[in-house]
Amino acid sequence: LVSPESSVSISAHNAVVELAKAPGSTGLWDKFSFGLDPSAPQERLFVSEENVDGFLGTAFCPSPCSQSALESQPLIEVLDVTEDRIQIRVE
Repeated sequence: LVSPESSVSISAHNAVVELAKAPGSTGLWDKFSFGLDPSAPQERLFVSEENVDGFLGTAFCPSPCSQSALESQPLIEVLDVTEDRIQIRVE
């Protein structure tokens, strides 16, 4: 993280934390952790094709699945992500 570019904005009903990656850091972030108690942070995933795939995979098959059940699962592709919406295609 780069601290001068990172910022915090707090209002009565909202808080925004803007994080900036260090120049040498590459790739997308998969997840982040937060919370009032540093010893028990909550984990949240960023919206990505892999994270959506994993989430929906566990929703369709919560316990260990057979190979045939895995092969019959739908193909999920994240097409577009904006602040207002996410567009996902399922085959």
